Amino acid sequence: MGNLIHFLTDEELEKNFEESKPSFNAQEALDEANRCLYCYDAPCIEACPTGIDIPTFIKKIASGNLKGSAKTIMEENAIGASCARVCPTEELCEGACVLNYTTKPIMIGDLQRYATDWAIKNEQLLFKAGKKKGKRIAIVGSGPAGLSTARELGLLGYDVTVFEAKREAGGLDTHGIVPFRLPKDISLWEVEQVESLGVEIRTNTEVGKDISATDLISTYDAVVLAVGMSTVPMLNIEGEDLMGIYDAIELIEETKHGNYPTEFAGKRVAVIGAGNTAIDGATTSVRLGADNVKILYRRTEAEMTAYPFEYEFAKQDGVEFRWLVAPKRFIGDDNGHVKQIECVRMALRESETDGRARPVEIEGSEFLVDVDIVVKAIGQKRHYPLIEEFNLDHDDGVVKVDQKTYLTSNPKVYAAGDVIFEKGIGEAMAVSAAQEGKEVAYAIHQRLKPNKVQV
Repeated sequence: MGNLIHFLTDEELEKNFEESKPSFNAQEALDEANRCLYCYDAPCIEACPTGIDIPTFIKKIASGNLKGSAKTIMEENAIGASCARVCPTEELCEGACVLNYTTKPIMIGDLQRYATDWAIKNEQLLFKAGKKKGKRIAIVGSGPAGLSTARELGLLGYDVTVFEAKREAGGLDTHGIVPFRLPKDISLWEVEQVESLGVEIRTNTEVGKDISATDLISTYDAVVLAVGMSTVPMLNIEGEDLMGIYDAIELIEETKHGNYPTEFAGKRVAVIGAGNTAIDGATTSVRLGADNVKILYRRTEAEMTAYPFEYEFAKQDGVEFRWLVAPKRFIGDDNGHVKQIECVRMALRESETDGRARPVEIEGSEFLVDVDIVVKAIGQKRHYPLIEEFNLDHDDGVVKVDQKTYLTSNPKVYAAGDVIFEKGIGEAMAVSAAQEGKEVAYAIHQRLKPNKVQV
């Protein structure tokens, strides 16, 4: 007789997907803020891609000025509440903290979360729109880069319209990061902050279908392409059309909106890939009640692209890792549902052009892994149709821009965020996309602002 499968109740599932890390309470925040040395030439500011004045926002927490603290954060980073949860702070601001040399760094991310959480709970609107300039800007995509661009342009007084294909704005932060790390309400509050500046966000509006790129270019004074990335690509191996094979991005989005697949309860899950999305797919599977979750990766731990804190989080959840393993084909049962993966062992050879070792199959090393569900997380596709709709120069889906102005091959179209992210150059982080959004806004402002007349 087989083991009975425990199907989680709605209440259990909702609890599993609640935010996993508690916020500081008032005393913890005060104690931590008072540890800060408030460095005059603070290296933590330099380490923050958006240049948040970290000592100032921490000092305001220590003095009880929580609105001022939240405003200090958000004026430099339009998605500062989300970044408090998802930024690799141990590599950025906290990694640069001078206290690393003596004790332990200030928990900057936790303090940032404390201040922005206060603003959210107290329904604060932190900014006002600038004086209207009579210029209209269209932004395609409402993720970190798009929201950041819209917020800066709203502050500068431009009439901004954001076009978002999905039913809710916020992009990656709303749809693509697991709710137990970033609850949807946090990113939607950031959206509200942007809308409070008079920015119009048109959801359920797909450029290329509901409105053409040509119309945007002819109607607006400037257009910003900030669409991020698309779905997970195909592995292009046998059996990929079997039931029980999930796209990690789509799986995370379902749970983000409170839809929890029951199929995972008591099952064996294999996740293909080892980036942050793969980790999210694995930890989501655990919370959906999977009995065993394995990550299969064709390289080694040293080459995985997931943040260290994500990796540790997955191990704490009981996720197993199988290094130097790649899927060769999926095998189904009589009902067309995946039941096994034929895998092959890999070896690393000479480095590729991006410096990463090249995995190659070890001949005759095939073996079978019993599975009930597969979650694919091998990166994301580019928005080729949309890029072609705008007729922009690109390199295999990476839109080419001027490095200073973010202007594309079309003199009215700018681009920012993952749509211009090139593999091997920098790191695709939400905070980096937010900074690019700011820089695009300033570039547009420099081009469109009226020249002073010399008397």
